[in-house]
Amino acid sequence: MSNIDYPFHFDGRGRTAETDDSGHIRDLIEQVLLTAPGERVMRPGFGSGVMQLVFAAASPEVAATTQFLVQGALQQWLSNLITVETVDVEARDGALLITVQYIENRSRQRGTARINAPGGAI
Repeated sequence: MSNIDYPFHFDGRGRTAETDDSGHIRDLIEQVLLTAPGERVMRPGFGSGVMQLVFAAASPEVAATTQFLVQGALQQWLSNLITVETVDVEARDGALLITVQYIENRSRQRGTARINAPGGAI
């Protein structure tokens, strides 16, 4: 079974680009983390709120809050697909670098998603 690659684009043949199941899960993690609650009309609660923290001052409290938001959002929206093992958040060069280590529920394969949440000076 093929999945549409995210962000949407065309492959070298001019067709909709596809990805495998592992790539699709990484794409879903990125969508959950970079979508602000209220951004999707039909799913107003979808997202994580992480982008609101990009502009906060770098501190242990912001890192802990971000880890909490990421863990909660992934459990709420993707718990049928993955089990989150660890979430690491680092402020670097005006962005939040979020690393999520997880296990795919169906294949039991471990995966890592690294998401760069761009923003202003942290």
